[in-house]
Amino acid sequence: MNTNINDRPDFTDITVLQNIANQFFKALPEDVPKEFSLDPTQHPKAQGIAEQFLGIFNASSIPNSIEKPSLGATTPSSLGGFGGSALSVSPVAGSNLDTTTHNLSPDSNKHYTSGIPNSVAGSGVSPSYLSQGNKFNTENPETSFHDENIGGNGKSSAHNTNQPDSDFNLLLLNEFSHLLDVDKLLSQIKITESKPQLPSFAEVSNPNGFYFLENSAYKQKIEYSSFGNLGELVQKDFPILNEQVNGKRLVWFDNAATTQKPQSVINRLSYFYEHENSNIHRAAHELAGRATDVYESAREKVRAFLGAKSVNEIIFVRGATEAINLVAQSWGNQHLQTGDEIIVSNLEHHANIVPWKRLADQKGLVLKIIPVNDDGELLLDEYAKLLSPKTKLVAVTQVSNALGTITPVQQIVAMAHSVGAKALIDGAQSVSHMTVNVQAIDADFFVFSGHKVFGPTGIGVLYGKEEILNATEPWQGGGNMIQDVTFEHIKYHNAPNRFEAGTGNIADAVGLGAAIDYISKIGMEVIGRYEHALLEYATNLLRPINGVKLIGTAKHKASVLSFTLKGYTNDEVGQALNKEGIAVRTGHHCAQPILRRLGVETTVRPSLAFYNTCEDVDRFIDVIKHLSIAKR
Repeated sequence: MNTNINDRPDFTDITVLQNIANQFFKALPEDVPKEFSLDPTQHPKAQGIAEQFLGIFNASSIPNSIEKPSLGATTPSSLGGFGGSALSVSPVAGSNLDTTTHNLSPDSNKHYTSGIPNSVAGSGVSPSYLSQGNKFNTENPETSFHDENIGGNGKSSAHNTNQPDSDFNLLLLNEFSHLLDVDKLLSQIKITESKPQLPSFAEVSNPNGFYFLENSAYKQKIEYSSFGNLGELVQKDFPILNEQVNGKRLVWFDNAATTQKPQSVINRLSYFYEHENSNIHRAAHELAGRATDVYESAREKVRAFLGAKSVNEIIFVRGATEAINLVAQSWGNQHLQTGDEIIVSNLEHHANIVPWKRLADQKGLVLKIIPVNDDGELLLDEYAKLLSPKTKLVAVTQVSNALGTITPVQQIVAMAHSVGAKALIDGAQSVSHMTVNVQAIDADFFVFSGHKVFGPTGIGVLYGKEEILNATEPWQGGGNMIQDVTFEHIKYHNAPNRFEAGTGNIADAVGLGAAIDYISKIGMEVIGRYEHALLEYATNLLRPINGVKLIGTAKHKASVLSFTLKGYTNDEVGQALNKEGIAVRTGHHCAQPILRRLGVETTVRPSLAFYNTCEDVDRFIDVIKHLSIAKR
């Protein structure tokens, strides 16, 4: 605990204590009143608890001039009342959460440290951020990623989880540990959590099996004492989730194809067209200045979201597909020569196959494929054998859209760089589930689509290292990308302008910035932890159903469940779900090579997001069970 009195507010001030008590009560379990307001007196218990603790602190030793904290100010209005502290609604995407303590059952005295490790599916961090870093041997690379965070007490070395022994634990207490004497506070209040809590990954994981298949404890519904059922709480922010389909409330399980949009994004687009609509740059009038400001502000938001060094490395495009084609037709066409080799993986979406195959056919290049095992995991030892001085580019996905497999991109990139090749990472399926840092990955190019991260359609991003972009010829020519034009000579701008010819999708870039604002306020770590638990819950209910075959059982997965059901075509399953208002994707998912590798042409693919709930999963499972029992 911080004992520096200079960091403490004036605890003789009843308003300060009311504020702290108000924040405390808002984070209590569901069966405890937790109304809260920026006016602390509105909470029925705030004043009483403030007065109760007034005698704890030695007022004579605390200066009166210390600035009082503004508590709760970082809780976004869209999540108001959901029971989370300001820390659990992180204002920075991917911010780390301290681990919390939960009870497995109401009558159990055993506590579990819930610290879902950073390397597991949906945790908010790809396994490429494991401790191996760049330690690899291209002759004999690691293909089994031991994670020191898995097993033991489940604690990451990055966190100090010295938690008080109580029947509940709140992230709030960590946040204000320098303000309160937590031990004394807990001795005054004793809350018994009556609902089953999410156990730790470490307690239920079978290190020799698939973590998301073996954990029977996840058959319990998700309850986080620190931030409640996130899905139920954010659904109100997504107006389309109130839509009725065939007389039933819509359940959107087609998130890998496109995600729904929060009201804040919809409102931002409307505001742009009502108050800011103009072309950007090179104009003296007010609206051009407004449009330019918000467009470039969106670029900065994307830069921070990806952890890029400079806004000059962020190029707005229509989506991940256009971004990959841009790299192929600009950098690839300029730098690749006959006989050069490109490596892609068997997991790729068609958007990361077709542009390279076309370029290979046009220029006499060689396309090589990283194989996978029967679980849909990349075989890095085979990848190492493909690498050679002829390798000029490695292009792989971070998360498979068809299977949900998370790939160790940091190691893949390091291996590519070891032979002098450039690396492109397709992040279309990763950015909505986990924190991404392009500098840590060391990718030369990284792409994603806005519509898969709760933003508008028709907008996406190409990240490229600035020195590479500035040495690359532009793909398209026109306005905005030139410094000077004569009939004899053209001089281009540096990146990003040289790759943004013509009038871009200004409004939707602004909308993408609003989407990043929304998820950043919640925090990618919170989103990842919740989605991880929801994937566990759904998998444990789906797997035992008679006739169900899971397609893609990698140890590290994001929130995708591909399956087939014996006795039915995949379209029949999709249609049966649609009758109950449940939207899933059926077909080859623009990933035919990986599905054929695993012995199928198509699958049913429910894919989850943080606005989905256990109740949504239950409705889905009921339909599959009914079909299984009634199968022909």
